[in-house]
Amino acid sequence: MSTTFTPRPALLRVLWLEDEPAHVEMGASILQRGGFNVQVEVVATRDAFEQHVQAGGFDVVIADFELPSWNGLEALELLRKSDVHTPFILLTGRLPEETALECIEKGVTDYVLKDHLARLMNRNAQRRISRSREQLRTLAARLQSIREEERSRIAREVHDVLGQALTGIKMDAAWILAKLPEGQTKLVARAKSMSSLIDSMVQMVRRIATDLRPGILDNLGLVAAVEWQASEFQSRTGITCQVSSNLRDASLASDSATAVFRIFQETLTNVARHAQATAVTVSICEQQDRVVLQVADNGRGIDLGEVTQSKSVGLIGMRERAAILGGDLVISGAPGQGTTVVLSIPLKLAAQAA
Repeated sequence: MSTTFTPRPALLRVLWLEDEPAHVEMGASILQRGGFNVQVEVVATRDAFEQHVQAGGFDVVIADFELPSWNGLEALELLRKSDVHTPFILLTGRLPEETALECIEKGVTDYVLKDHLARLMNRNAQRRISRSREQLRTLAARLQSIREEERSRIAREVHDVLGQALTGIKMDAAWILAKLPEGQTKLVARAKSMSSLIDSMVQMVRRIATDLRPGILDNLGLVAAVEWQASEFQSRTGITCQVSSNLRDASLASDSATAVFRIFQETLTNVARHAQATAVTVSICEQQDRVVLQVADNGRGIDLGEVTQSKSVGLIGMRERAAILGGDLVISGAPGQGTTVVLSIPLKLAAQAA
């Protein structure tokens, strides 16, 4: 037997400054149809409004612009003396452009014409979506940080524990080989083969540990890590990769350096898989209080449609890493003219990201 539970609509506590009950009833009905469980406190006078502001406990203030003895902007000024965060929405029958600009300058969250009350729902929906995106971005940043910490831990254990064990086995194999009689050719050959296999395993362990978390990134900084990765990429693919930089590694926090490095790695992976390039140029530098990484190849060139419509997890991950640091990722190119990836991050945020 299964039971279906219907989630209760979100409670929206509204302080409504209005002298026309019909407008309140219509607006509340629109919010209810939008999925809110609306709790409305209606006031019309300055004294009543001030009492409710002091009491608090509401999520949004909706105010008529024109009231018998005062107006919505005065109400906003009164609210902001003690509350600078609660959204303030202004309702009006008409609003000249200069008055609308004044409202925005004074901190009105939004204004809605009374004959377009349905926009109340749209604005609330937009704010909920915006808050959800911010929360997801914060979660993504935390998950990436945890992932990097875990990769670092595993890399250390692989390098230290497995590496030391293999070194011990290598020494034992060398001791056994030295003790074998000269006439035992088969045993000597087998011991030498075992020693070579151990050497291969040691190299494999080092490569796995480096792939998980390059020690050079932690020990020598971002620029050295980028140069090392470019050299590895060139050796592995045969694609020429040149790096230039004027960046001071002290300018970047550890988390920021890691994010830039991971974006660089993903960019090179895309070049190897898709670009059909023979050369890549990389620059990483400081420009007007920003850290700028640029990677350009001479390959087939990406179509802008591929960028805007791409569902690639790699591209999405690159953009999210950039957004978490308050930066931008721009991919440009044209068929036959190569592709350029430019990452730009505010230097102050990059320095404070940790």
